[in-house]
Amino acid sequence: MSESAISLRGVSKSFRKSQLRREHTTLKTEVLRWLRREKGGHTPSEWVDVLKGIDLEIPRGKTVGLVGRNGSGKSTLLKLITGIYSPTAGTVAVRGRVSALLDLGAGFHPDFTGRENIFINGIILGMSRSEIRARLDSIIEFAELGEFIDQRVRTYSSGMYMRLAFSVATHVDPEILIVDEILAVGDEHFRRKSAAKLREFKSSGRTILLVTHDLGSVRSWCDAAAWIDGGGLREFGEPAGVVERYQQALQLAEAEQATQGAGAALSAPGRALPQLSPASAPAAPVRVQVFRADGAVDAGIRPDEPFAVCVEFQPPGEDVELAVKLQDGGGRTVFEAALRGPWPRTAEANAVAWLHVERCGLVDGDYGVVAALAEAGRELGATAAERPLKVRGGEGAHRGLVRMPHRWAVDGQLSPARAGAEVA
Repeated sequence: MSESAISLRGVSKSFRKSQLRREHTTLKTEVLRWLRREKGGHTPSEWVDVLKGIDLEIPRGKTVGLVGRNGSGKSTLLKLITGIYSPTAGTVAVRGRVSALLDLGAGFHPDFTGRENIFINGIILGMSRSEIRARLDSIIEFAELGEFIDQRVRTYSSGMYMRLAFSVATHVDPEILIVDEILAVGDEHFRRKSAAKLREFKSSGRTILLVTHDLGSVRSWCDAAAWIDGGGLREFGEPAGVVERYQQALQLAEAEQATQGAGAALSAPGRALPQLSPASAPAAPVRVQVFRADGAVDAGIRPDEPFAVCVEFQPPGEDVELAVKLQDGGGRTVFEAALRGPWPRTAEANAVAWLHVERCGLVDGDYGVVAALAEAGRELGATAAERPLKVRGGEGAHRGLVRMPHRWAVDGQLSPARAGAEVA
């Protein structure tokens, strides 16, 4: 079996567009156009190239983030992969059952109930009725719709649509899950619940293709990133590096727009961002690794244990700042430490910096570790550790971001003296 879950070879997609004439028409002129076999009220059609020669391999069992501006072709690419569109040129090969969350409510019939739509979507995705029945209770429970599961979905709010769609998509046992920014409409509770479900998918070796504008999540959560720009694949590779170059191209385009005036269209569909010159190309650390006190690399640590981050890099200047960030699953930075040069520089070897953390202090979870180089307040490049920092084994119930040193005491009385003793 191939190692690629999704293969795109020379894929292009074009759409026909036509513009309405601006002159006013009458019934007589429209009838005459119809008799002459003219297209009523339209100018000759034009073709718009939305995707242009995409070559992309999505490895099996990996989580890949698609980044790019609105109108760059990301959603069209997903619709080609899911079979909604056919390519104008090239081939799309998908190996495994695909479940997709694209347009909100897509695939739902508004006049059917939530329960009926579960069966409809399950059958569309290739499941038998017995398989759907076996998963029905889990789907309903996860969606948290209560008695509304037997109401017509036309009465659902956007959040209810999303919960039902996500629950169906993740409970039909897909090998490939495709998500297009749909989770942005959920509330905080369901976003956390959805993120936990996606982490479960990721740890079970499923393939996930994710379109998102949350670049922090791409850095810390994805195994690879693909940058779609102007209908083409600009770059595919390590997430932190791809994201940094994408952000730098955006900054360069915004600077050019500022010099050209407000009339310059920065976000015009199909328009590519400017190319980065060699002088402006970012400098990123070569490698980032996380070590336990016993020297193990790929192992979990307890909240009260120490760890170290090793960063190997070639500093592009003496006054460059090195920063190490720990990020949670949502891309939020929970800790950052920075150190400024001068750095030892040799042509033969990279500089090596160690960040020693005496006590982890985080609640259980997986945390992305990212090292970045910056100069004069401008980030030059970033690299994420291949493996997350896994915090495991915290005793008791702890929530939030950090695990502060603490103890419990239960007493029937409160007095100023006792309060002072407890604080001390």
